[in-house]
Parts: sequence; structure tokens; C-alpha cells
Amino acid sequence: MTAAVDEDSGALALLNSLDGLPDPSYLALAPDGRTLYAVSETVDGAVAAYRLTKDKPEPAGPRVPVDGDGPTHLGVHAGHVLTANYGSGSVTAVPLRPDGALAGAPSAVLRHTGSGPHTPRQNGPHAHQIQSDPSGRWAVSVDLGTDSVRVCTLTDGDLVLHREAALRPGSGPRHLVFHPNGSYAYVVNELTPTVTVCRWDAADGTLKPLAETPVLPGAPAGDAYPSGIVASPDGCFVWTATRGEDVLSTFAVEGEGLRLVGTVPCGGHWPRALTEADGYLYVANERSGDVAWFAADPATGLPRYAGSVEVTAASCVVIG
Repeated sequence: MTAAVDEDSGALALLNSLDGLPDPSYLALAPDGRTLYAVSETVDGAVAAYRLTKDKPEPAGPRVPVDGDGPTHLGVHAGHVLTANYGSGSVTAVPLRPDGALAGAPSAVLRHTGSGPHTPRQNGPHAHQIQSDPSGRWAVSVDLGTDSVRVCTLTDGDLVLHREAALRPGSGPRHLVFHPNGSYAYVVNELTPTVTVCRWDAADGTLKPLAETPVLPGAPAGDAYPSGIVASPDGCFVWTATRGEDVLSTFAVEGEGLRLVGTVPCGGHWPRALTEADGYLYVANERSGDVAWFAADPATGLPRYAGSVEVTAASCVVIG
């Protein structure tokens, strides 16, 4: 589904939709903004590329199998699309042509190993996210099943593990966002409703956990299932979404820590992903079938609900 964005209000106006890719659970834009990539979160997972022409994306060649099960996330890094394959606990590199189209079969598949104490969610590895670090030197993957973050290199199409940072056993890390200054990273944990603050050293490619901060002011009524995490461009705030509570949490960045400012309703049910753009937050509410947007208060960071549009089974929002 594509939409126009009102620059003054942040409001979305739906334009059209594109069918043909089974379970397109996550999206990513090429650095030049001309190509959109999507993963198909199926047992025989795949990635597809779309050329952004006018208001409707057009397929830029056939989809490419990622040799992995259930890809949940993807990113563009060093001339490749990288996918995090939750079901098979692996990450895949698919090379790109100069025009941004997929060049062919994967050049590498790196399989994670390990497990965690939370059964059955951590009986084996479950790669949940992969992205470049701010320096562009490293590919960083978050694995819910092994309670760890892996730092890899990608050279001549080959993914090689550089370092693995261990987080608290049973925390279930899901997604990570870097602070704009490139010195810190914040990991939202799905199995315990917390954010882990880490120091990031781009020179050495090392991630050091420092502390955990709860995403809720009190104990959740049931399983909380935090999902998305984003940081403000000025580095003053971090926001998370929590599905079981249907809330957005606002954190103030204070030195090497985070302070929970407060929570607000997410504007729907089951917020699966969160995006920040130009002072607005966009929330993909999967089970209520809508995308809601919020204006973030520049002083407190607290989001104010501004509107929503119906999008069936919304799972990701990309603003380009």
C-alpha cells in the first residue's frame, strides 16, 4: 500500500496497493530512495525489489529466495540486501545490481547457533533484525533465540562473524536502533519488556551492554511483547511500541541511560512496527488493521495522536 504524506500535518492519504508477494512483513528503501525492498515471511522466504515510479511501485525483476525460513526484517548494506530469517535462525546476503535490482541468488547465508532459557521461544536461534551500523562498516543482527547481537563483515559477498555480544539470558532481543551520534545502541527486548542500553564502538565493531530500562511504568497484565524501537534525529528521545499493552513508551536520553517519560495508547491494536519521520511517529497496528500517526512533543517527546488510515494487517511503515 502506498500513501501520500502531508508535510504540514504528517497525515497519510492512501493512493493504491500492489499485490503478488505473500506475507510482505517488512520493507526497506535503497539509499537513493528509488527502489523498495520487501521480504516474504514464508517457510520458503524470499526478497523482492520494486522500482518507485510515480505513485505505484513496479516490480524490478523476479523475487529471490533467501535460503531461509520466515524472514522478518531486511536492510541494505554494501551493495546487498540483507535479510534476518527468524525461522531458520540465519542471515542472508543478496547482491544488488548498480540500478538497485536484485542481481540473483544469495551470495552468502550465515547460520546462527545457540539457544536461551525461555522455552519454547528460545530452543534455537531466531534472527529478528539486521542492519548497517552508522559507519557503514558493519552488519549488525539481533537474535531473539540466543539473547545476543552479532556483528559481521560483508566482503566480496561473504558474511563473516566478527563479534557476538551477549545480552541478559531470557531477555529475547528483537530490534535495535543506534543513537544518531553513533556511540550508543538501544535494544528492545520482546520476552522481557525492557530496553538494553549499549555502548557501540564502530572502530572495533564491539557492542557493550550497560543497563536495562523497563518499557512500562508497572508490571504488565500479561505477556507484553515489545516490538518496534526508534530514536529521534536529535538524539534526545527513544520510543518503543508494546503489543500486549497497546502502548507507545517515550524515553528521555540522559547520558548513558534512558528515563521512562510515560506511555500513551498506540491508536489501535497490536503495534507491530514503529517509524519516525520529520517529528511524527507512524505505528503499524497489525490486528486492528490501521496505521496511526502521532506528533511528538519537541520538549517532552510524548506522542500526541493525530489520525489513522485503514491498512489490513499493517506490519511496517517506510517514509521516503
